[in-house]
Amino acid sequence: MSKIIQKVKSPLLIAICCLLGLSMGEGLVRAEGSGPASYNYSFWGLTVASPAAYVATDLYSGKSLGVGTFKEPSDLHVTRDNQIYVLDSGNNRIVILDESFHVLEVIETFKREGETDTFSNPQGIFVTDNNHVIVADTGNKRVVHLDQNFNLVKILEAPESELLTSTFQFQPVRVVMDEAQRIYVMAIGVFDGFMEFNAEGVFTSFIGANRVYVDPVEYFWKRLSTKAQRSQMVMFTPTEFTNLDIDDEGFIYATNGDNWGDNIKKLNAQGNDILRRTGYYSPQGDIRYTADTGRSRMIDIDVTDSEIYSVLDAKRGRVFTYSGDGHFMYVFGGIGNQLGEFNTPTAIDRVGDDFIVLDKALGEITLFRTTEYGRTLNEAVRSYYRGQEEAAFDLFSQTINMNANLEFAYAGIGKALLRQGDYDESMKQFKRSMDQANYSKAFLLFRKQVMREHFATIMTVIVVLIIGAWAAGRYRKAAKYRKAIRKRGVSI
Repeated sequence: MSKIIQKVKSPLLIAICCLLGLSMGEGLVRAEGSGPASYNYSFWGLTVASPAAYVATDLYSGKSLGVGTFKEPSDLHVTRDNQIYVLDSGNNRIVILDESFHVLEVIETFKREGETDTFSNPQGIFVTDNNHVIVADTGNKRVVHLDQNFNLVKILEAPESELLTSTFQFQPVRVVMDEAQRIYVMAIGVFDGFMEFNAEGVFTSFIGANRVYVDPVEYFWKRLSTKAQRSQMVMFTPTEFTNLDIDDEGFIYATNGDNWGDNIKKLNAQGNDILRRTGYYSPQGDIRYTADTGRSRMIDIDVTDSEIYSVLDAKRGRVFTYSGDGHFMYVFGGIGNQLGEFNTPTAIDRVGDDFIVLDKALGEITLFRTTEYGRTLNEAVRSYYRGQEEAAFDLFSQTINMNANLEFAYAGIGKALLRQGDYDESMKQFKRSMDQANYSKAFLLFRKQVMREHFATIMTVIVVLIIGAWAAGRYRKAAKYRKAIRKRGVSI
């Protein structure tokens, strides 16, 4: 069946398409098995060719690093000084590398009250700016906080709270810490959001619970079913989060496995989602897919600053990167056996402006280095958010020279021109990018500018027209009066 070009705006529309058997088409810019794809989506939903922003250059395993085979590594973290912490879960250890992938240290034990303690199947790791290490020690049902010298600071174990049921099992799998030393924990079976612990390690609340999305078909049948039948049906419960990261301002970026709602979120201190979604499509991974494969399933997110963030799709092994406004910038990766493809991708992070992706099944780390196109686009977006209008204009222009299909880059040029006060030219750029909202804004400013620049002329013309109209009226009245007098035979 032919593909459709569709801007998906609601879960109901997706459901209708699936029921009708309409293929949404993956639209990859490559033949199967020909290597990682690079593409973007146009305003109209078309899959368009794009230069590669990143290319895979190196592959590292525990054996090649000289520390023995990695066994189901589940997470990694890159510090501000580009040290790489790999959580080798199956071997219950942390392997620390420098940015050149030389082994610095291997942490297998720590001291607790004078006794040697170890990890058990740890699943998540986070390292603070002062190199404190936070580990989700899943098998031991605890969170371990170590200082920069790997001495124990504190341990978070199963909390006691009225917010938790009596049967609750504390199984943390991902963790982050903010500047106030609050620890946020993603735990198995928790549908109320992330668990928040204060600086003293006391559980205080949940934050950012996902909304419940109701399947209309399932809901209809539940309404018609008996109580016994309803008890056998799927309950409408919030989806669990799949990962989280935190930016320099303390905002939590999160991913979840929700197939209907927004699967990427940015949470403020109150747990409200404030992610900007002003791109052509809401950030969600692939917008074109088949009914068989379904939507992308995001399992990790990396945010190095508030201008750019990247998410990892476990279903297709792709890394999608978005600007702070939600514009889709580029994609790389895939599932397969070639360099740059994965078996079971589980974690991503940046080393400088390069990416590393961790493969859990193969126990390997793939390094992706940025291309000229990727570097230019990254810096163009950052320059815009920093308010560097001239640099943003030049860099977006270079980006378009390399990829004329990147429509949102025209909007970037338009925004730079808008900040510079060139409203007329910015309108032309917004028109190219189909950015109606910013076009309207530029038009209003352009109209005001024209009114200001030509106010004296406009007012003079208006006054002349008014006087002319008044004089013409007076003349017509006088002429009419003279005509009436003549009819009466009275000379004037």
